[in-house]
Amino acid sequence: MNLTSQNISQHFLAITKLKSLALPLGILVLIVMMVIPLPSYLLDVFFTSNILLSLLILMVALHTFRPLDFSSFPTVLLFATILRLGLNVASTRIVLSQGHTGPDAAGKVIEAFGSFVIAGNYVVGIFVFAILIIINLVVVTKGAGRVSEVSARFTLDAMPGKQMAIDADLNAGLLTSEDAKNRREEIGKEADFYGAMDGASKFVKGDAIAGILILLINIVGGLTIGLAQHDLPLSTAAENYIILSVGDGLVAQIPSLLLAISTAIIVTRISSNHDLSEQIGSQIGVKEAWLPSSAVLFLIGMIPGMPNFLFLIASVLSFSIWFYLYKNKSNDEDKKELLTEDDKIGSDQSENNKIELDEISDNSQISMQLGYGLIQLVDDNNEGPLISRITGVRKQLSKELGFIVPQVRVRDDLSLDSNTYRIRIGQTIVGEDNIYPNLLLAIPSDNSQTKIEGINVKDPSFKMDSTWIEKHEMSKAESLGYMVVEPEAVIATHLNQLLNKYSSELIGQDDVQSLLDNLSKTSPQLVSLTVPKIFPLNILTTILKTLLSERIPINDLRKILEKLSTINNKNLSPYELAEIVRSSIIGLLIQQLAPLNQPLPIISFSGNLEQMILNIANQSGENGLILEPSLIQKIVSSINNAVEKLQNENKKPVLITAPAIRKDISLMLRQHIDNIDVLSFTELPDDKKIDVVATIDLDQENTN
Repeated sequence: MNLTSQNISQHFLAITKLKSLALPLGILVLIVMMVIPLPSYLLDVFFTSNILLSLLILMVALHTFRPLDFSSFPTVLLFATILRLGLNVASTRIVLSQGHTGPDAAGKVIEAFGSFVIAGNYVVGIFVFAILIIINLVVVTKGAGRVSEVSARFTLDAMPGKQMAIDADLNAGLLTSEDAKNRREEIGKEADFYGAMDGASKFVKGDAIAGILILLINIVGGLTIGLAQHDLPLSTAAENYIILSVGDGLVAQIPSLLLAISTAIIVTRISSNHDLSEQIGSQIGVKEAWLPSSAVLFLIGMIPGMPNFLFLIASVLSFSIWFYLYKNKSNDEDKKELLTEDDKIGSDQSENNKIELDEISDNSQISMQLGYGLIQLVDDNNEGPLISRITGVRKQLSKELGFIVPQVRVRDDLSLDSNTYRIRIGQTIVGEDNIYPNLLLAIPSDNSQTKIEGINVKDPSFKMDSTWIEKHEMSKAESLGYMVVEPEAVIATHLNQLLNKYSSELIGQDDVQSLLDNLSKTSPQLVSLTVPKIFPLNILTTILKTLLSERIPINDLRKILEKLSTINNKNLSPYELAEIVRSSIIGLLIQQLAPLNQPLPIISFSGNLEQMILNIANQSGENGLILEPSLIQKIVSSINNAVEKLQNENKKPVLITAPAIRKDISLMLRQHIDNIDVLSFTELPDDKKIDVVATIDLDQENTN
């Protein structure tokens, strides 16, 4: 058995070596054909093989689903062209040296083409050859060359966009790294293929031109040799050499025409899931086209003097095809109606009473429903301007927050108004508004003094007075100081705001485990010693959720774990642990609020107000901070006024409080003000400059 297996392996190795040697040997044979004279019987073998090869290439081209399925075509075309030119050289040698002996001097194949195809009439043969050359060179080859040139240019121009799309899908989590690698390789192959086809089409054109020159050389050279060296009469020399030359030209030009047609098919092929015959058949099998054609042929057939019988037969055939297509479509519709009726009959027992789980549940963490008027913002492949914007939002937020924001499921919802969109986090509706897909949103700035005409609305993200305007008014609006935004950008900005606000609801234990797995590549000991030995995964997830709820990024997970690993008290709650961890990563939030070399604008409580809140917190004990509604309203109103005033100055302040009440104040304010962050005195970095821009003092009933 071992010996047999070894023999089999040796046979496979031998076959593999022969396959690898076949191509180099074939090229050497082609070169030898051009140098060493060949006997006529070998010419017959090679000419027959040449015709077979051309037919084979044509059949493969017809049955490919997309051009890249025959990616070796440019190289195969080169070898086929060299083979045919080599045969032309070999046959020319025999025609010129042996042509005086008769029409069979260059083999049976050339004799057959010279005698049977053109019936021995060399004048007819010259005209047939000229027509083939015109068809090949002027029509097929020229058209295929132009298509190859344009396809190569468009493919190369589209490469950067395709690469960016792959990167976007990869960053959005729609593709794995292996899928992205395969798609990049396919794009590279596509560019190489169309570039090669652009050059390969020149082989076909050159081959056709070479055929003309070789024919002229054979005729002129043959007549010269026949008259001067063999003393043949002019009529005999013309009959022998011209028939041989035309036969040689035809036997080479027909495979050349087949290859030119193959080239045209490949470069004009559109990728699909069907071969060419199925694709064309499905697209011209439109019954509405055949009946008018039949009627026109019938009318032509009734004109006196026309070949009425032939036109009437063609009309009947066209009508038969129409009737066949009509009956097929009717049968398909009847089957669909029958299935529908069967469904209706059995609905009480099964299908219509059956509710699928997918109909009542949606496990997507983020979803967006669009009214039917907004469907134009996405296309059938779930792409389009809106999808690109959403992908950009997810990518940017993922970098800022420190975890991959889940995909957004976009679908239509006919229950919504035409221009309405709705955003959900889980099953909770967190945002809804109207946009106009064919208009632009003009948002005024401080310099916008003139009112612009349009549909007046509130910007969904910042609730600013805005106006939907026509696209042709964009330049006018910008000159008046308005910021003009596209509809998909309006939705994307609203989505970005909501995902930031509800980021703590977007991360789960699976996401945290993925972050830990990634960190373990560089800090394996830190991860293994902290999770789950000190804190289990669910506790860490709650800590990260708590940090995100106060807009603190978690992209420095190493620092978070290092801080947790130093905590010895395991009886602390996740919320207390989050308060401890904050100090180690609070710089991530501060650097978003104020650039490195600029002071941090802060709002503080007056000493009396803060002392009053501290006293109330001490009295409340473990029940948390319990303030009177009127006091809460005054605090919120004062802070809100201060924040709005500072936002007009492009400043984003934070509220500074004592550590003991920071958490409770933050929780209270988040229920009323979205864009305020609360820090404690101890969380301010020593090297960060601060600028006290407002002080909340209710005793004086004003904000300084």
